[in-house]
Amino acid sequence: MDLESHSPLNEHLQYVGIPPGSQDKVSASDSGPEMAEPQVVVARVVTSKLSVKAPEFYPSGYNQNFNQNFMDSFFEDRYDGYLTLAEYVQDFLNHLTEQPGCFETEIEQFAETLNGWVAADEALQELVELIYQQATSVPNFSYMGARLCNYLSHHLTISPQSGNFRQLLLQRCRTEYENRDEATKGDETTRRQFHAFVLFLAELYLNLEIKGTKGQVMRAEILQEGLRELLNALFSNPVDSNLICAVKLLKLTGSVLEDAWKEKGKNDMEEVIQRIENVVLDANCSRDVKHMLLKLVELRSSNWGRVHGTSPYTEATPENDPNYFMNEPTFYTSDGVPFTAADPDYEEKYQELLEREDFFPDYEENGTDLSGPGDPYFDDIDDEMDPEIEEAYEKFCLESEHKRKQ
Repeated sequence: MDLESHSPLNEHLQYVGIPPGSQDKVSASDSGPEMAEPQVVVARVVTSKLSVKAPEFYPSGYNQNFNQNFMDSFFEDRYDGYLTLAEYVQDFLNHLTEQPGCFETEIEQFAETLNGWVAADEALQELVELIYQQATSVPNFSYMGARLCNYLSHHLTISPQSGNFRQLLLQRCRTEYENRDEATKGDETTRRQFHAFVLFLAELYLNLEIKGTKGQVMRAEILQEGLRELLNALFSNPVDSNLICAVKLLKLTGSVLEDAWKEKGKNDMEEVIQRIENVVLDANCSRDVKHMLLKLVELRSSNWGRVHGTSPYTEATPENDPNYFMNEPTFYTSDGVPFTAADPDYEEKYQELLEREDFFPDYEENGTDLSGPGDPYFDDIDDEMDPEIEEAYEKFCLESEHKRKQ
């Protein structure tokens, strides 16, 4: 075999630093049978089929789907292994139901997760429906649901053409609102679902914050109008369950609604109260429900239980402030009878107390002796011990001294 004419081999020898003419010397000096293996190694290099166009190399045991698996792992870590948006949201809603105190600490992370997950119109509508169902089907979740809706309406970044979170939420509520007349006349299950919606809408009215044109925070006026019409629907079919729902609604929002109506110069609350009084007189509701309605009228007459404090510009006196004597100290007569500044004969008793204290001018209330040495008043007091006490004291001293020397 002519090694000189084998150009690939020459190129290889040049690459490793062996001159082209020295290959014969190598083969001559190493012509023993033990050198057959190095010759085979050279042949392997010559016949290599490596190419820059070869398929990508993977070590043994390497998973070609590593990138996809990594992204899946990241997705599961980010969303705690939840497969769908519904699972994640429902689990969080159940968590809030069981531990409502976690709202403040976990709501921010929940909103951030939703911003990374909810990227389509359908997903946003699904989110709205999940929260609505939880707020209207789980007892006592309407308030928490309203707070959640308010937070998400300000922190969810997605805003598709069909509307942002708040708009889709109000559209969902409108669907139930438009069926109000049929719902109040429906069976017990239908009315129960409708009443849950009414109370959720009331919570939304109190908690959903909307920024006005000048940046001021205000309530949704459309909800105010909706609550007014819902009251009309409830009173139009005055069965017990509808009337109880109306009472709950007014206890929850009555003061806020009346203030808002008064600002507009409306007397809607007067009309509502008049309608309640008519129901009490004419409707065939139970006695307990009528009692609830009368209590509601009484609550409204007391300004919905709101108590306005004493004006800060008016000096408090016993005549205009019932708590005037609340923080006054309590004194005791010589007979141990307590009295305060609220007692009619306070001045007389207090003067007697001062005269009694004049006998001990150098003592505070806790009995501390404030008199200095050489006080003539106390110098006259005989400070000698009783003989029996003195004898016992001397015996005690002797026994203590004896024990100390032992």
